[in-house]
Amino acid sequence: MMQMLKVSSSPHIRSRTSTDKIMMTVIISLMPCLFAGTYFFGFRALAVCLACTLGAVVCELVLCNILSHSGERDLSAVVTGLLLGLSLPVTLPIWQAVLGGMLATGLFKQALGGIGKNPVNPAIASRVVMLLSFGEMASYGFPDNIDTVSGATPLSLLRDGEVYGIGKLFFALRGGCIGETCTLAILAGFLILLLTGVISPHVTASYVGTVFLTSLFYENFDFYFALEWCLAGSVLFGAIYMVTDYVSSPTTRRGQALYGALCGFLTVVIRLYGLYPEGVSFAILLGNFAVPVIDAFVKVKVFGVEKKHV
Repeated sequence: MMQMLKVSSSPHIRSRTSTDKIMMTVIISLMPCLFAGTYFFGFRALAVCLACTLGAVVCELVLCNILSHSGERDLSAVVTGLLLGLSLPVTLPIWQAVLGGMLATGLFKQALGGIGKNPVNPAIASRVVMLLSFGEMASYGFPDNIDTVSGATPLSLLRDGEVYGIGKLFFALRGGCIGETCTLAILAGFLILLLTGVISPHVTASYVGTVFLTSLFYENFDFYFALEWCLAGSVLFGAIYMVTDYVSSPTTRRGQALYGALCGFLTVVIRLYGLYPEGVSFAILLGNFAVPVIDAFVKVKVFGVEKKHV
């Protein structure tokens, strides 16, 4: 009878899912955005994304060897580089794109302990630093079929109370960053992540829903304007690829709902009253800092443990 009892250390629940498989799925889901960005902006968009990825991967390889981390054996640096590259304007100098990738994996990932230990999303944090450091980050590119002289980004028009057009927002007929302009490509990537189970829709729905409801209230319950606020800028890209980050987001569904709502509300506030027209990156970065508080607030009660009375 005693031979039937096997005692082993945790974890006792195992899965065939690995970090490599998750990262490869994310990379595949980003391909529609990368192809769309290259098609509408030209091959320079591909060069910017490759430069970010190269900087992220090389910097991680060097630091992993120095710090004896194992991050070089997974694809997380490639994902970080692609996410950062797709969130940058096509007009950005290549050397700045390389530097941004190095900052993402070097400063905001490996320097903080490596994969799984970074308190903030590396791509988001690096983009915020670049936005505050380089004036070129504010000069958004325009697809070849848009007049760059008379054209304007959707957010600048919405802040002035003008309608941009939902059709243009869906088919990349607008200025903006490389990966945020084609809504159809972003939704295609979202479908891949959902079907493979890499992400759950809770935090994404909470984030987009809060942006919509807050915008709806601000626009005097104009449904069309509120929908444009959700489709314009990088709301969808951030909702699918940034707030769903495993490490820098809460672990429970209630926590994810609160986290998404906080980031969505901050996005609209920064958009309306901040210095920059887009508030997604700043909102998600601030939300990352609030995650420990959210996790403590929604902490799950351990079964069979009674609360101590003082």
